[in-house]
Amino acid sequence: MPIYLDHNATTPLHPDVLAAMQPHLTKPFGNPASVHRFGRAAHAAVQRARDEVAQLIGCRGSEVVFTSGGTESDNLAVKGVAAALPGRTVLYGATEHPAVLEAAEALRSTGTPVEVIPYRDDGHPDWDWLEQRLAQNDVGLVCMMAANNETGVIQDIARAATLVHAHGALLHVDAVQAAGKLPLDFAGNGVDLMALSAHKLFGPRGVGALAIRAGVTVYPQQHGGGHEDNLRSGTLNAPGIVGMGAACRLAAEQMTARNAHCQQLRDRFEAGLAQLPKVTVFAQEQARLANTCQFALHGFDGEAMVMALDREGFAVSSGSACHSEHGEPSHVLMGMGLPRDLAKAAVRVSFGPDNSEAEVDQLLAAIGRVASTPMAAMAV
Repeated sequence: MPIYLDHNATTPLHPDVLAAMQPHLTKPFGNPASVHRFGRAAHAAVQRARDEVAQLIGCRGSEVVFTSGGTESDNLAVKGVAAALPGRTVLYGATEHPAVLEAAEALRSTGTPVEVIPYRDDGHPDWDWLEQRLAQNDVGLVCMMAANNETGVIQDIARAATLVHAHGALLHVDAVQAAGKLPLDFAGNGVDLMALSAHKLFGPRGVGALAIRAGVTVYPQQHGGGHEDNLRSGTLNAPGIVGMGAACRLAAEQMTARNAHCQQLRDRFEAGLAQLPKVTVFAQEQARLANTCQFALHGFDGEAMVMALDREGFAVSSGSACHSEHGEPSHVLMGMGLPRDLAKAAVRVSFGPDNSEAEVDQLLAAIGRVASTPMAAMAV
């Protein structure tokens, strides 16, 4: 049977999440905005889910806005704040997800000043550069991931918030990859906006959320019936939202156990990689998501390795699924200043709670077989 080791791209729907969604896929089928009993039942289910999402990340239910996923949440945050603060500069990290960096770059054509925060080879921002840039007091928004989707590197969000707020700017955190894997404290860390996606934490695809701190002004990017306090018009996906709420509740309950299991698998895997010649594990000495390992076999092409391992029965990736079709080196690793050939050799393995030590050993054996053949070697 094929072995799935790409949980950072998407996760399987948890059976308990499906069970929570099932009644809302049939009955009750009311529109949450309707005032009759069918609508009220759907509305109540959405509100329960809103509270479950809020409890996972440490905010109030009233601060949660439901969207179609992480990409829409990031776009609403970046473009919505920029529209509310015209003329102010938007800063985003060199290793951000495309949902943030492409949204920010789209603003450039409208005249919004946009700049990229340089990152170091350990996967962390150049804090000195950021502080000096903020000192110019023209920045409106800073975007920083809670944890990188490729390397798994975890950022000091509390430090970023303190620095950003000291200069009158707002902080948007893409927590799509971190939610359910890290304890998040939206209020305690001083975050202004935070993006989430259900399918990264064993929930359904096509639903996400943006937490917006009370008092922060965001201009809507989608107009219509004024749903979600006029921030995101469109009939709410009640079954998906219920599923997201259930996934968040389960993530809060199971986070410690899931992390311990995945950490054990990753440690076993990286110990095995160390036995192979010319292997680099990116940001290995940094605090990372427990389930994530991005590595490179020197002289091999990452995409070719992924396809070769697929033939061996293993689903892994070379980086973000959003850029997997382009064949370009990882922009995350390039943003960290690593050599192009090393970035192009990158392979990402992301474990889940259902993976086993036996599967890790099988993967290591498959990597050894692939590495002993020329099929995945880079063309020089």
